[in-house]
Amino acid sequence: MKPDKAYLSIPTRPSAEKEIESPDEEVINQSYHIFNEFLDNVEYLIGYEGNAYTFTGNVEEDILSITAVHPMREDAVNKLLTQSNADWNLIKKLIAEEKLIEIEYMGKLFYLRRFIKK
Repeated sequence: MKPDKAYLSIPTRPSAEKEIESPDEEVINQSYHIFNEFLDNVEYLIGYEGNAYTFTGNVEEDILSITAVHPMREDAVNKLLTQSNADWNLIKKLIAEEKLIEIEYMGKLFYLRRFIKK
């Protein structure tokens, strides 16, 4: 197998498996050098992907839809709220209604859609 490109990726937001943790910088660097010995094009995917989320006009539905797919960082939620002229009370309401949960990961707050088990 000789891929055109290889990516080294680490979690930048909470993963579905609680045991998953990001390796330290030394391990990532060693891995890069090992892959780079055998492949021509190796890239890191280790940074936060940003806060460019689509806004449909219904901020509550947007937040619930996005967080159903992957966690949103607090700054991304704030940006979407500001864009829609909403405030943090919406997030408090969604948490109180058990539609959203807040967790800390790598020193940042993230929001995830809560799926109720039946």
